[in-house]
Order: sequence, then structure tokens, then C-alpha cells
Amino acid sequence: MPSSLQTAWPLAHDPLTQQLLDLVQQASHYKQVRKGANESIKALNRGMAELVVLAANAAPIAVVLPLVLLCEDKNVPWIWLGSKSALGRACGVARPVIAVCVTSNEGGELAGQIGKMKEQVERLAV
Repeated sequence: MPSSLQTAWPLAHDPLTQQLLDLVQQASHYKQVRKGANESIKALNRGMAELVVLAANAAPIAVVLPLVLLCEDKNVPWIWLGSKSALGRACGVARPVIAVCVTSNEGGELAGQIGKMKEQVERLAV
């Protein structure tokens, strides 16, 4: 049976992983992050989501797959990250986090960074 890291696509490469973790950490300071699958689904349904980052080592992987479908439905870029513990640390919590949604804030200080990251993720997905 293949590991989820092999089946997760698009998977962020190392430099992009670091940029994503930095963005999540900054967004967390500005209260523009929703942690966990349920909170991410709520943000997507409410139209607040800008970017979704999923942990490729979530077990079972089927827990986060509905988020992929919802992101496709709502035209929100999404990407897999290798480590749920690194994602949790970037969010400022001690627990592993399997999904993070970066939310919008019109005129916010992170708007430019979020836009650049969305472009990079969309280019990787093509």
C-alpha cells in the first residue's frame, strides 16, 4: 500500500514548504488562520478561505480528502505539506494539525504575501 506522501499531489518542495510554514505562522499572529479539518471546512463554506494547507501524513488520509473536493468546488488553491507536526508548530499549538486554512482580511498586512503564495501553489498544481 503506497504511503500518503507518495499519493499526495501537489506536494510542496522544501523551499516552498518553508515559505508556507512562515506564512501560516504570520497569519496565525494576525488571527487569519483556521486550524483543523472542521474549521477549514467552515471557512471554505463561508467564503473566507484564501489558501488551504493539508498535512500529507494525516492518518487516515481520508479525513482530509473532503477538503480537497471542497477546495476544488470553491476554486480555492490547496497544497499538501509533508508534516502535520510542523504545521501545528507554525500555528502556534503543541498538537499536530492536519489542515490549515488561511483566511482573507481585506486590506490586511498579509494580503500581498497570501496573493504571491496562491500564485506559487496554483503554478505547482498545473
